[in-house]
Amino acid sequence: MDNQKIKILLAEDEAALGQIIKESLETRDFEVILCENGEKAFEKYKSDEPEILVLDVMMPKKDGFTLAKEIRTINDTIPIIFLTAKSQTADVVEGFSIGGNDYLKKPFSMEELIVRIHNLISRTKVQKASKVLELGEFIFDFPKQQLQYKNEEVIQLTHREAHLLFHLIKNKNQVLDRSLILNKLWGTDDFFSARSMDVFITKLRKKLQKDESIQIINVRGFGYKLTD
Repeated sequence: MDNQKIKILLAEDEAALGQIIKESLETRDFEVILCENGEKAFEKYKSDEPEILVLDVMMPKKDGFTLAKEIRTINDTIPIIFLTAKSQTADVVEGFSIGGNDYLKKPFSMEELIVRIHNLISRTKVQKASKVLELGEFIFDFPKQQLQYKNEEVIQLTHREAHLLFHLIKNKNQVLDRSLILNKLWGTDDFFSARSMDVFITKLRKKLQKDESIQIINVRGFGYKLTD
């Protein structure tokens, strides 16, 4: 078994509760980054690369739902658990609709939180294992953001290149809607983001050019279509 600790980003504005959760998780051999508000949590997410997020919904400066929405624009796979005192069905529905994977109502037992964390981590590992994809003569390892042609040297992709290629492959031989993918990966479909995506498409074409059967076709006015 891998001895590396699972890194959790915990965002909780109640200082005493946050410390209790942090210490309880650390006794179970997790590594915990504790933040008291959503703004700090977003900065720590970008700098520390956690494997799972445990987010309180009601926080100052930036609430848990807003934080999750921002993170989902750049990472659509990291597991997110919401912690909340809210019990309204509408709040639970909102949490799932913006990309939450689980929802725990306060007060809760630490045992339940730990079980849910382990379940989500296990599920994510299975999903990652299934995201090694074939594209013509290329092997694309999405979790590692790596592309390899036959047995040649591995090409390292950027985060955005990897996500763009992943969506193109998942929609292979179909038109990938330009506006949808811009909003998902760039957070907006304005002119400057569209020009940026065109640049990334050009970069991907160059990296895939060793296999002449692979094409990324510009479907004017709609988006792009990947064929192999």
